[in-house]
Amino acid sequence: MFRIGDFSKLSRISIRMLRHYNELGLLIPDHVDDSTGYRYYRAEQLTVAHRIQVLKGLGFGIPAIGQILTEYDDAESLRKHLVIQHAQMQEEEEALQRKLALLQNTIQRLGEDCGMMNYEVILKEIPERYVASLRDVIPAYDQEGQLWTRMEQEAGDTLQVANPCYSLAVFHDEGFKESDVDVEIQLSVVGNYKDTEYVKFKKVAPITVASSMLKGSYALLREVNISVANWITDNQYEFDGPMFTIYHVSPAMDPNPDHWVTEVCFPVKK
Repeated sequence: MFRIGDFSKLSRISIRMLRHYNELGLLIPDHVDDSTGYRYYRAEQLTVAHRIQVLKGLGFGIPAIGQILTEYDDAESLRKHLVIQHAQMQEEEEALQRKLALLQNTIQRLGEDCGMMNYEVILKEIPERYVASLRDVIPAYDQEGQLWTRMEQEAGDTLQVANPCYSLAVFHDEGFKESDVDVEIQLSVVGNYKDTEYVKFKKVAPITVASSMLKGSYALLREVNISVANWITDNQYEFDGPMFTIYHVSPAMDPNPDHWVTEVCFPVKK
């Protein structure tokens, strides 16, 4: 039997944490002396202590560790916990990468614009267009590519693209959504075509928009939106329909985010 100090040295877990684990029922001393209050641990409990440290190193929280310890010898159950944790940590890593990209782009923008983070906004008219259109609800904004793939599969071989092509996405939801977003993609075309199962052909009336250009990663779209919104308010315009983005240089054209050119457009009226 080891007193708590010796067990702390052997397990490389602080006395404070051992007491905390005891309170949580995670690693309970084998024996507590009634007269002295000394806690004693068995040598076999070093294995449990080691497992706790391993699981902490894998990013598991205390509640999850408590559950996993009861199933540790079940290889299939342990594997399921590890797979779930891997997926969660991968999502966290992707979120962190997006934040890092935002920081990097913001720092670069601050350097280029001498401390200003605003974007130039102009008023322009998008002319009447004849477009191939595909609209559907997709899981999230970053899944828009599946709409373009579907359009390509259904009508890509027959389409004669106009110049300019106005390759764009319209976001029909009233506000921002975390999931199940209503998105319509449009591509300006020349000629006459019959509708397919998902791709519809239609004329789009001319529209006045407040627009701003973004060169680089989509991580700064929120900042561009703020600049356009401020411009609309400052110039006494009103929003007049769903916003859309025009992809002048898209990921499909160039995989390097630094080369992407996106025009953010908000329909407006006086």
